Amino acid sequence: MFSFLIIALLCSSCLAAPMSSYSYSPSVGGGSGTSFSTEGGNGSIRGIRVWEISNAYITGIQVRNGAIWGKVVGRVAGSAQELDLYDGETIVQVSGKYSHDYIYKIQFVTSRGRFLVAGQPTTTSFNFYPVNPKAGLKLLSGRFNHAGITSLGAHWDVIMDQKQTTYA
Repeated sequence: MFSFLIIALLCSSCLAAPMSSYSYSPSVGGGSGTSFSTEGGNGSIRGIRVWEISNAYITGIQVRNGAIWGKVVGRVAGSAQELDLYDGETIVQVSGKYSHDYIYKIQFVTSRGRFLVAGQPTTTSFNFYPVNPKAGLKLLSGRFNHAGITSLGAHWDVIMDQKQTTYA
């Protein structure tokens, strides 16, 4: 009986542990080239740009934190897609397609159900989302080479600098 009580106490203490606000979606893709991390440590992502070569792969990504656009990772080539987030809106899902050489498609979905899609629907699928349902995309990391983005991972955390709004 005493053993049962100890086990029950241990199990209940595990359930009472607070949920971590940070999570990481491990990188997909071949991973050749130079490593990158978008600058997003302070505050939340307010905009995103993605460059793609038609019928090919993602060549570059740029993230805006507040009013400042960060450095382009990869290269500016092909056509650009851009998404500016509204106040209280966060990116809650990153998905797409990849292969051993490049990221071929990327899709960002926001807490308001809006999205940005760039690239070609070919090769292997990936789907990134936070463990904590209140978290949003904090930054992207991965690798790029002279031609484009070769791998991609996502870092999630609860965004404290603004009121989050979710619409069903």
